[in-house]
Amino acid sequence: MRHNSHYRSFWQVIHIDGALLSFLLLLCAAGLLVLFSASNQRVHSIEFQTMRLILAFSVMLVFAQISPFTLQRWAPWVYTLGLFLLIAVLVSGHVGKGAQRWISLGFTRIQPAEIMKLAIPLLLAWYYHKIDLPITLKSVLIAIPIILIPALLTAKQPDLGTAILLIISGASVLFLAGLSWQIILTSLISFTAFVPFAWYLLHDYQRQRVLTFLNPERDPLGAGYHIIQSKIAIGSGGIFGKGWLNGTQSNLHFLPEHTTDFIFAVCGEEFGFVGTLILISLYMLVVFRGFYITIHAQDTFSRLLAGSITLTFFISFFINMGMVTGILPVVGIPLPLVSYGGSSMVTVMASFGILMSIQTHRKLVTT
Repeated sequence: MRHNSHYRSFWQVIHIDGALLSFLLLLCAAGLLVLFSASNQRVHSIEFQTMRLILAFSVMLVFAQISPFTLQRWAPWVYTLGLFLLIAVLVSGHVGKGAQRWISLGFTRIQPAEIMKLAIPLLLAWYYHKIDLPITLKSVLIAIPIILIPALLTAKQPDLGTAILLIISGASVLFLAGLSWQIILTSLISFTAFVPFAWYLLHDYQRQRVLTFLNPERDPLGAGYHIIQSKIAIGSGGIFGKGWLNGTQSNLHFLPEHTTDFIFAVCGEEFGFVGTLILISLYMLVVFRGFYITIHAQDTFSRLLAGSITLTFFISFFINMGMVTGILPVVGIPLPLVSYGGSSMVTVMASFGILMSIQTHRKLVTT
């Protein structure tokens, strides 16, 4: 009994939620397993990804030490800094793969849009913590520019996938703050009416993605190639898959972006329905733990912030899996903590550090 007491106090001292950490480690381990095969067994890819994971977990540990009260005080400043950096990107940002999304600091590059994934829910949670809930139409109107300005700046880069996630991160705070169904329905009707006009605001490649989603076979060797090959990979996996390292779509380079946006298709081909179900279950364990932390948060700011982080994470992997399986258009959103890459991974782990801070600081106050 004494050993268990010391065990619990150790996690409290370092502000780490043991359950959430365990689920994240399992998810990252599964991601490395799939990535090793998707990268054609290239050891250096796993080494680079492991280094990114170590950095991301270190960032998570740092954010876990920051109390919710401190985050609340920083919220307006973090949002202002992120907005300034987004504007700086459009003025003098680094161009890569046809997009202007990064700012070079000499020794590294940062993507300001990733900062806004946390800055938007931080500011909105800070604002709604100060007023009576549920929210009113006036408080919704105040939130709209807070969400749309960075989203539009991000879409301008262009980065439609991240812009969508910024809107989702802000909208989730509104939903959790008690947004009335009347306003929700009115917004949906307005959005539906705006869709025909939005078509003319899209870039040519974005229009192609929408058309390809509606009919991939219209250009099977061009715009529809990604999704067709992805469906073939997932379908050929069957119930139990072809076995680890035995996927043909990725190893023979039929499946483009098989280490990044379409890595879920590699999982489906090699591990089948059972493997994808296990991967989804790992994601859902993280989500359930996030909602547990949300429910037990001590104040409005913590509840709104934790809920927004959890919902945004859920929608991120839902959109990725949806676009890989063909039920959603391709918008360039990676599979969190599994796809090869580092920028979004650091942001995701920082958000989980905030979740752990909310949970562990709550325990310190109540015990």
